[in-house]
Amino acid sequence: MLEADGKVIAVGRPEDLESQGVGKRRYEGFIIPGLRDAHIHPVGYTAALSGITLGHVEDLAEMTSVLRAAAGTLPTGTALIATRFDDGVVAEHRLPTRSDLDHAIPDRPILIHRYCGHIAMANSTALAAAGVDASTPDPEGGSLDRDADGTPTGVLRETAIGLVSPHLDARIEPRPQQLIDAMHGLAGLGITSIGGILGLGDGPWANLGDEVEAMVKISEDLPIKVHALVIARDEAALADARSKINAAGDRLRWIGLKLFADGSLGGHTAAMHDPFADAPDEIGTMRLTDNDLELADAALDLGGMVAIHAIGDRANTAVLDYFASLVAGGVDPKRLRLEHASVLTAEDVERIGRLRIIASVQPAFIGSETTWLAGRVGDGRLALTYPFASLLAAGATLAGGSDSPVESPDPFAGMALARDRAGLVVEESLDAAAAMRLFTDGGCAALAEPPPLAVGSAADFVVVDRDPLQATPDELRKTAVVATIVDGEEVPVDRSHPVWV
Repeated sequence: MLEADGKVIAVGRPEDLESQGVGKRRYEGFIIPGLRDAHIHPVGYTAALSGITLGHVEDLAEMTSVLRAAAGTLPTGTALIATRFDDGVVAEHRLPTRSDLDHAIPDRPILIHRYCGHIAMANSTALAAAGVDASTPDPEGGSLDRDADGTPTGVLRETAIGLVSPHLDARIEPRPQQLIDAMHGLAGLGITSIGGILGLGDGPWANLGDEVEAMVKISEDLPIKVHALVIARDEAALADARSKINAAGDRLRWIGLKLFADGSLGGHTAAMHDPFADAPDEIGTMRLTDNDLELADAALDLGGMVAIHAIGDRANTAVLDYFASLVAGGVDPKRLRLEHASVLTAEDVERIGRLRIIASVQPAFIGSETTWLAGRVGDGRLALTYPFASLLAAGATLAGGSDSPVESPDPFAGMALARDRAGLVVEESLDAAAAMRLFTDGGCAALAEPPPLAVGSAADFVVVDRDPLQATPDELRKTAVVATIVDGEEVPVDRSHPVWV
């Protein structure tokens, strides 16, 4: 590869590219294109590395111990915010209620986020601080779990989290250096560009602060490229975020809007056509509103993409109906991203390919859902859950991501799961080349970047210790990154910083 001024000039045989006066860099290993994570929450990811995390607790007693220890480090009365609780792995197999949290710590507000980010649990002090009680109605696009008498149990689903989180005095927003270190950590995994989902410090994720401001603050120090998809409530806020981002450093760029059509499979809030197999009275929560669609139109008018989260088959159908109308009206389908595309109908698989929109998928979900996924969606829908091979056969453009901090950001683990699917519906597996394209060509398409290592594109590449196309999935999971090069310059990586928790 011939590179100059951070750009690829040519790719070919060494004897054809060599000339007098051109320097050489040789690496021990295999050169592959820079890897892209098309869907990651950089501030939330950093907070998971630096904040109070419950991803490792085995039961509610251990959760209580962790919370009490963390409370001892905080000023009296300050709210305690924790992340990554997983009811699927704790011994009790349930979410903690206000009673559990009141028992853990009675004298300060507590808010715990489930690892999916679509459910949170609050104690009585936090609910009281937000004025949430039995008379509080469910918000549009969300709900409060309640006791038989209507009293909230403390479990907040979807937009109901936003009833509480903005009213707490604590923030878990990372310090600038922590955010910079986390981005260097991603570079150490071979990631050269990300689709960064950024909130504006309101709503369910208020405790992270203004994520746009946080990224703008460190824009001059970014070691990788951040293509921002902003979660906004109105056109003015979106336009303001776009201006701030595009006025920052060269490695921070606004590419569009992020919206939500539904919730998560793990929390039973994904919007389904038919009830969940293990919850026959529940079909999930549709969150897409007319205001969202107006905001999407505004994002397109601003020159951006529209990325809409859709997990359940009913949510995916609704988003595809909207996207079909946009394509019919002349919108370039490559500006339309279907985020997750988890559970689909056979008709919608074909429709994604026919519309030529981008399906942004997360193979890592399969690895963490294998123990309960079949029981949740049922045998009839399992074959159409994360149907990667069928989507490719239909002609879809697939882009890979992690949705971290929901899952590990390791792209090689993602490739491996796209290939072996942890043994789940293996007929939907991808071959080695297609799995790698998720995080290279597909990621570039989702981030509006040129094809990787094409002439004229950025000299973003990675040196690894094995050939990803020849390695088995288990060997791929052990891949070591030798060097990551962005714009022709090697990114220094301090490997003493953790990259996952």
